[in-house]
Amino acid sequence: MTTKKASSKPVILTTLYRGVFFGYAAPAEIANGRWAKEGATVKLSRSRNIVYWSADCKGFMGLAANGPTASCKIGPACGIELRNVTAVLDVEPDAAEKFEAAPWA
Repeated sequence: MTTKKASSKPVILTTLYRGVFFGYAAPAEIANGRWAKEGATVKLSRSRNIVYWSADCKGFMGLAANGPTASCKIGPACGIELRNVTAVLDVEPDAAEKFEAAPWA
């Protein structure tokens, strides 16, 4: 099991440019839909680019619920500041652990 600051939560963010990212956001970063305003940014720590997910994940919402499978492509972790965020999804704890394994088929 991975340990994270209590003040961050695992999320998946999508962007206007079709980017899909997993990472940890401070609640203030995503509160009250502030991320949806034009020009707003969201900072993620230990973010991973979700390059590819397979059909068995059942879409990007399935990734948030269940995490990636062995046939997915999940990049290495780094900090990132994302612009033009279109969605913020809460990630289940078990799914977050699977993202930490960073499968790359």
